[in-house]
Order: sequence, then C-alpha cells, then structure tokens
Amino acid sequence: MPALKAGKPKKRGSRRLILLLLFFFLIVFAYLFFQSSLGKIAEIRITGTDMTTQQQLTAASGVQVGDSFFLLKKEEVEKRLLTVPAVQSVRVWKVFPGVLNMEVKEYTRAGYQLGKDGSPEAVLADGRAYKLTDKGFPSDRPILTGWKQDGAEWKELVQALAAIPEEQLSDISEIKPFPNVFPDRIKLYTRSQFEVITRIALLKDKLPQLPYFTSEFKRKNGTTGILTLLEQDRGIPFPSASVVPSSAP
Repeated sequence: MPALKAGKPKKRGSRRLILLLLFFFLIVFAYLFFQSSLGKIAEIRITGTDMTTQQQLTAASGVQVGDSFFLLKKEEVEKRLLTVPAVQSVRVWKVFPGVLNMEVKEYTRAGYQLGKDGSPEAVLADGRAYKLTDKGFPSDRPILTGWKQDGAEWKELVQALAAIPEEQLSDISEIKPFPNVFPDRIKLYTRSQFEVITRIALLKDKLPQLPYFTSEFKRKNGTTGILTLLEQDRGIPFPSASVVPSSAP
C-alpha cells in the first residue's frame, strides 16, 4: 500500500511534462507555420480599376507580398483604400493559401477638366477631381470649362452627366456655362462641329435626340450650325467657311 501511494504523484508529474512539451511544440509549429510561405501573402489581386492603377491601390492598401496572411485585417485595408478619391467602395477578402483579393468600385466619371497645374483630371460624380495618369483627355466624356465648382449648377451638371450613358456623350467635346434667365443654361461643343445651347435640367431628354437633330440639320442645310434645344428646338447655320470655336479636342 505505501508503494502504491508513492507512485501517484510521479504519474501526475509525467502527464504535466507531456502537456508542457506538447504545448511547446505547438508554439514552435505555429511560429514556423506563420513564418513559412503558407503563412504569408503570396499574391495581391485587384479588380475593377479604370482610373486608378494597380500600383497606386497596392500602395494605398499598405499591404505587400510577404506580409502575414493570417494577421492581416481586411477591414483596415478597406478603410485605407477608401481614402483614394476615385474609390467609391471596395471589398477585400482572403483565399488560402496566400491570395489577397481587392474588388474596387470607382466613382462614375462625369467629364474632364484641366487641373491647376495644367494636367488632365477626371471629374467624378460627386464633383471632386482625380488626376489622370495619361497626359491626354479620353474622348468618352466632355471637358468642362469655365465652371465655379462651389456653385449649385456645377453639382447639378456633374450628377446629370454621370447618369448619362457614355455613347450619348461621345460627340460632346466641351461644355461651358451659358446662363441667362436660366442659371443652368449651358453651351455644348460637338466633335461633329455643332454648337448646342440647352439647359442642365434638359440634358437627359435632349442628348438622346442629338444625333437626329444634327443629321437632319445637315440634310436640310448642308452645313453645321447652332442648335438651341430648350422647350422649343431650333437651329441656324454657321456662315460659310465658319469653324466652330472650341478649345476642346
């Protein structure tokens, strides 16, 4: 009986030692795993970019290949990406092993403008500007010139243009304010060599009809001219050999 009593503490001590060794090896295994290639980001995939670049978004995310895969918090990455002016929303998720996905949705472009330093900028749907990486202006949307960007008409214009399909704006090279009794009256210059006077409030109704107006005007007059598209639509030809004045390409 005394011999049996002396053996029990020894058995409990052996179990405790085994548990400590097991815990130690688990820590070592976890450390080695996190330090291995399986525990690191091996690839960063970014989709949905148009104005922004892969390099710019990667830099803004604060994440690099080789960073910890498991310790990365996607909510923090999303917050950092939303600081890029062109990014409206973003979704970040991880795929094991080692892939970090960033799905970006950019603000719709309303048009373009020249920045203070003379470089081309995209005007976003919320009225903010975003500097373009290319030196030239794309031809999908018009250049906006002469606008006071703290005015109500500016906000109304960019919201209206952002909602208009690209194909309806492809012929419009430039838009300027042209107010009278209507503070939202504007003048449009087209690449087909027309001047168009209308109002911001009428853009969504008049622009789909513009190809018809210009083709009919040319058919009847044999030249281009000034179209006034307001409550009533009318047009007058330019004098012969006249060139539509426009600073936009």
